[in-house]
Amino acid sequence: MADLTTNFLGIKSPNPFWLASAPPTDKEYNVRRAYDAGWGGVVWKTLGSEGPPVVNVNGPRYGAIYGADRRLLGLNNIELITDRPLEVNLEEMTRVKKDYPDHALIASIMVPCDEASWKAILPRVADTGADGIELNFGCPHGMSERGMGAAVGQVPEYIQMVTEWCKQYYDRPVIVKLTPNITDVRKPARAAKAGGADAVSLINTISSITNVNLDTMSPEPSIDGKGSHGGYCGPAVKPIALNMVAEIARDPETYGLPISGIGGVTTWRDAAEFLSLGAGNVQVCTAAMTYGFKVVQEMISGLSQWMDEKGYTSVDQVVGRAVPNVTDWQYLNLNYVAKAKIDQDACIKCGRCYIACEDTSHQAIWMKEGRVFEVNDAECVACNLCVDVCPVEGCITMERMEAGTTDPRTGKVVSDDYANWTTHPNNPGATAAE
Repeated sequence: MADLTTNFLGIKSPNPFWLASAPPTDKEYNVRRAYDAGWGGVVWKTLGSEGPPVVNVNGPRYGAIYGADRRLLGLNNIELITDRPLEVNLEEMTRVKKDYPDHALIASIMVPCDEASWKAILPRVADTGADGIELNFGCPHGMSERGMGAAVGQVPEYIQMVTEWCKQYYDRPVIVKLTPNITDVRKPARAAKAGGADAVSLINTISSITNVNLDTMSPEPSIDGKGSHGGYCGPAVKPIALNMVAEIARDPETYGLPISGIGGVTTWRDAAEFLSLGAGNVQVCTAAMTYGFKVVQEMISGLSQWMDEKGYTSVDQVVGRAVPNVTDWQYLNLNYVAKAKIDQDACIKCGRCYIACEDTSHQAIWMKEGRVFEVNDAECVACNLCVDVCPVEGCITMERMEAGTTDPRTGKVVSDDYANWTTHPNNPGATAAE
């Protein structure tokens, strides 16, 4: 079987699945149960300083977005960092690390943006035996209004400054957790690297309002008739997270910087996608909150089976394999031509493909007698909309046209010469490609 053990920043864990800093990692009881269920590592819920107490709301803390089958697609939370005493958290972390030496334990930290506050807490965290720290520069609500969390993560200069303090006063790996609430995620990642960060983790939650109660006219979750923006997470944010991970993985200025991938990981396939785009491990929250800690067992078995089928013997062999295939639009091969094909045996004659194409796309699907749907190659631009709306997986596919054949839509002979396209005068990226 494939070896799922990972060595991330020298921190060994039995598999690449870590629980992210969140409610599931708030206390010793949870973390022990998580390790026993099979999680390879845990990032302890964010610790704060011993200054003004953190007080969470005593009403609803979560809002939700559901799919048509009421499957949870996204959570919006307004919960703050841990409201438990710092000393209690540190004592519990010490006991847990002692009893689970082969599992990763990372301390997430968020304190005021001054050197004294970081200098004071770091030795105390080090004494727990934790394998490293994660700097929470991403929390978009509550703490950001106090000049922490995303308020730091949105300013590259602050990121570099705090990271430098932590590298000065802490001798174990420092991971910088990045906010997605920014225009270009590469800039904070570069700042983290400049400050000496050993790795970055991303994404933290996305600032959001998930819904509004139209009876009370207040955002949900609603506290006494008022609501607030919160942090959005879950399967719905995965595409955003994958893109940001890939941007950092392929940026020449951060190339080689280890990445811990976060954002909507629910299945082994999600994890494999993050790994392929450069993440050395993945962190999970919403899936555990939805299905319980044992969901990791399905992730472990699925990833292991897939790796066996593909011939991968270690996680490292997967990490970054898709990065070379991530490019900018201008370098895509415009000589590539495909057409939609409908499997008539699989078709259930629902007509979704026809309606979608007829009303909103290129009128490239005919409806013939008996509700038989066929593709008109002379109009098909291979946009893939019909594939996406079809309720039968594999019923509609995109088939590449062979080189030398004539595209009935354009009348041009199809070429498979990608190298020729990269230097073609009509390619706006030709000069860069050369």
